[in-house]
Amino acid sequence: MRQTVNPQRHIFTVGETIEFVLEAPEIGGRSGKAVVRSNLGRGAVHWEEVLDALPGEAPAGMDWHDLEMHPGPDGRFTLKLPLCETGVFEAKCCFIPDDGSQILWPGGDNHRIKVVGAECAAGNVIYCAFVRQHGKNCVLKHSAGAPDSAAELDKLDYTVIPPSGTFRDLIGHLDHIFGELGCNILQLLPIHPAPTQYGRMGRYGSPFAAIDYFNVDPALADFDRKATPMEQFRELVDAVHLRAGRIFMDIPVNHTGWASKLQVEHPDYFVRKEDGTFESPGAWGVVWEDLCRLDYGKKQVSELMTKVFLTWCARGVDGFRCDAGYMLPISAWEHIIARIRREYPDTVFLLEGLGGSPKIQEQLLAETGLDWAYSEIFQCYTRDEIQRYYPYACEVSENCGTLANFAETHDNPRLADKGQLYATNRFAVSALLSIGGAFGFANGAEFFATEKIDVHGNGALNYGAAPNLNGFIA
Repeated sequence: MRQTVNPQRHIFTVGETIEFVLEAPEIGGRSGKAVVRSNLGRGAVHWEEVLDALPGEAPAGMDWHDLEMHPGPDGRFTLKLPLCETGVFEAKCCFIPDDGSQILWPGGDNHRIKVVGAECAAGNVIYCAFVRQHGKNCVLKHSAGAPDSAAELDKLDYTVIPPSGTFRDLIGHLDHIFGELGCNILQLLPIHPAPTQYGRMGRYGSPFAAIDYFNVDPALADFDRKATPMEQFRELVDAVHLRAGRIFMDIPVNHTGWASKLQVEHPDYFVRKEDGTFESPGAWGVVWEDLCRLDYGKKQVSELMTKVFLTWCARGVDGFRCDAGYMLPISAWEHIIARIRREYPDTVFLLEGLGGSPKIQEQLLAETGLDWAYSEIFQCYTRDEIQRYYPYACEVSENCGTLANFAETHDNPRLADKGQLYATNRFAVSALLSIGGAFGFANGAEFFATEKIDVHGNGALNYGAAPNLNGFIA
C-alpha cells in the first residue's frame, strides 16, 4: 500500500489544488472505502480547539474528518481537493474495510500541508522604511541636523531630540517606492512611542523599546488640529493601498521599553531574575539594556499580544515583521495565529529569527503558520558561503516557509560603504536568488547611502542622489 501526494511538496498557496493517490492492490476485492483522513477544510474548528486548550494540553482533534476517495482500477483511489484556507494541516490516506476489521494504512507519517495566502506566491519586493529618516534631514548627514551643543546638553541630562520624519513625509516618497522602484510591500520599522527620557538610549530612543503597543509615536506625525497622529498613520495605510501595495508593521513581540504602559500596569507580565531585577533580552552576546523581556509563560501575555495584532489588522495593516519572534514559545505563536487567521486569514507574518537557532526557526515556520522568515544570504559574503547556504534556504522554503532575502537590513553596515559596484552586485545576488520573489532592502540602499541605520539616531538616506540603483532594482 502506497500513498502519493501531487504535487509532492509541503507549501501551497490558497487557490491551488492537491491530489491524493492511494495504491492498494493488496486489498483485492475486499469491500470498503478509501478515505483521506485530514483536517483540511476545518481550519475554523482547529483554531477554536487551539484557543480552548489548556497550557500543555494538545487540541482535542475534532477538526479531523474523512473525505472519501474515488475508486479506480487495480485498487487505486484518488481525490483532488481545493485549498481554500490558510493554515497548517495534515493528511493521510487509509482503507476502511466494511467488515469492521482493522483500518489499513500506508507506511510513513502524515503529510503536512502548509497553505499561505495567494499573494505570498510571487512579487513580494519589500521596502523597509524607518519613518524617522524620511524628514528634512534625509539628504544630509545626521551631524548636520543637530547643533554641536546638543552633545554637551546630553551630558547634563537634558533631552535633546531634533525633529523627526513623519508619516506624511513618507507618503511623499511612495511614488518612488511603489512606482519608480516597483516594490509591492512597505515595511515600517516600529512606529510605537519610544522612550524620550526614562530608559532612553541614544539621541532619539530606540523604536524597538515600545512604550505603548496600541499607539503611534506622535513624533512621527505633523501637528495638525484636524488629524491625530493615528489618523495620519491611517493616511499612510490608505496611500499604500491606493497604490495596490501592502503595508507591514514591525512589532517587538518579545519585549517593551522601560516604564512602558504594559510594565506599569502589569509588572507581573515580565520576566524577573531571582533578585527581582527585570530581565533584558539579547543576542549575539549583546544584552539590550533598554528592553524588558515579556513572560510568555503566562497565557495573559499571549492574549495581550493577540489583541495587539488584531488592533493593527483592524487599522488596515497587511502583515507584521515579528522582532525577536524566535524567542517566543510555539504555544504562544499557535494561540496568536489561531486568533488572527480566524478574522484576518491573509495576514502575513515575517519571523525575525536572526541570532537564534535555525532549527527553532524551522520548527516555528513549519508548525505554527508563520509565513516567512529572514534568509541569511545577506550575511554570506563569499561565493563559497553562498553555495553552502543557498541549498539550505531552498529546502527550508520548500518544507517550512519562505526565507526572504534582504540585500540590507538596519542591523548591518551599508553595502555602499564598500563601494557602489559591491552594493550593486549584492543587490543582484539577493534579488535573483529570492524565492517567491521575497526580496527586501532598507531605505536609502537604492541611493548608495553609506551612513549605517542607527535605530537610536536619525541617519541620512542620501535621498535623491545620483548615480543610484533605482532603475537597476526596478
